[in-house]
Parts: sequence; C-alpha cells; structure tokens
Amino acid sequence: MKKIWFSFSVAMVLVFSLLASGVLADGHTAKVRVLHASPDAPAVDVYVNGDLTLENVPFKADSGYMDVPAGTHDVEVFANGTEYAAGEGVLQADLAVEAGKAYTVAAANSLDSIEFVVAEDSMEVTDGKAKVRVGHLSPDAPAVDVGVIDGDALFSGAEFPGITDYAELDPGTYDLEIRLPDGTQVLPLENTELAANTVYSVFAVNTVDSLEIIALVDYEAAESPDGMPTTGLGTPSQSQAIWLLLGGAVVLIGVSSLVWRKRFQQ
Repeated sequence: MKKIWFSFSVAMVLVFSLLASGVLADGHTAKVRVLHASPDAPAVDVYVNGDLTLENVPFKADSGYMDVPAGTHDVEVFANGTEYAAGEGVLQADLAVEAGKAYTVAAANSLDSIEFVVAEDSMEVTDGKAKVRVGHLSPDAPAVDVGVIDGDALFSGAEFPGITDYAELDPGTYDLEIRLPDGTQVLPLENTELAANTVYSVFAVNTVDSLEIIALVDYEAAESPDGMPTTGLGTPSQSQAIWLLLGGAVVLIGVSSLVWRKRFQQ
C-alpha cells in the first residue's frame, strides 16, 4: 500500500513540476521593448540592473519584445561605448513591470532633456478588427490630430510626450494624415494598411521639420495549424502538452485506485 501511494505521489509531483516549469513559467515575466526616439542623441547602450542588455541602438530603432522578470528594474542609458558606472547614465529610471503584461519604453525628447515615455501595450483585439494608437514623440511639434485625409480625426489633440489610447477599426487601407487642429497637413500617411486581428502603435518621431513615422506591431493574433485562434491556454503545442499531462494524471489516479481496491478486497 505504501509503495502504491509513493509511486502515485512521485508521478503527481513530476506532472505538476512539468506544468510549473513550462507553462506556468510564462506567468512570471513581462514583455518589454525599447525605442530610441531622441532625435539628437547618439546610438545608446541600455543596461538593466547593471547588465548590458542592448548595445549600439541607433535613433529610430526598437529592440523588439524581450522577456523580463516581473518586478522593478533599474534601467540606465549610456552613449554607445561609454564605460558603465551605476547612476551616471544620461537617463535612469526604475521600471516596474507586471507579469503577463507588455510595455513600450521610449527614450524621447532632445538629448539635454531626454526622458523615458512608458506605455502599457495591448495584447488583445476583437476578432476581425484592427487596433491602433498614436505616440507623439516629436519634441518640438505642437499638438496634432491624426485622421483620414479630408475626413474625420481618429485621434485629436495628441501632445508631446504622450501616447493615445487604442482605437479599434475595420481592417483595410486608409489614407491618413497628421495635421494641426486647424486642418493644416503636417505629414501624409497614405496607403496605411491595417490588418485584421493585429494591434499597432504608430509613433511620430524626429523634429517637426523632419517628422517621421515608426509603425510597430504590438500584437498579432496567431493561428493554430488547424486555423483556429490560440487561447489563453498558450500555444497549440503547450495546450496539447497540458492535456497530455493532465490525462496522464487521471490515468495514474485510476490505476492507483484500481490497485488499491484489489488489495483491499484481498
């Protein structure tokens, strides 16, 4: 009897250890990407908790999403090639991130006033829709509207340094523009394509006389091999693994129960 329960206990420990080390590990990290949006700053090195994390990042470049442990992290920015010394970066901040969330951290403004602009990114979108927001990161540009050319504004009064809320739109190709509130066009954004089931962040960077756009994909709904969208259970392979492990646990319980009954009846 003791051997049966010992074997069963070991099996269950293995099952839950696999679950914890695989799928549940994803619940302890956040996703963070860094954007260099300071027009007169040189390429930079980014240190996280004293460790060199990004090297020689030029203006307008982004890191893509990186997995970062949940919690508060010391983030410092140095000109590329500068020897690291704690607390002596051109920019330093304590960045708090929560597990399961995603963030954009932009180094913005001119070099003598450089600052972090931090926003939480969306990782979900209504099925069949596109979602987009606008970040005003041009330090000398006035407040602007973003909307359809000769049409309604989608975002009104976007100011530096700020990032708007998301708006959901039908997917398709849009002729957009950045304009002043009086209707004067600042920058045309014709043939802007927004795909279904995708979330975008569109950042206006550089100085007002050289305004540029950086469009990043925050999230794109993945599909499983059979064409069905993935769920909160993780990727298809992770989901299958979970069910196999749980199924194995059920079998172990059933076998142990059957053996126990037989021994009891004897």
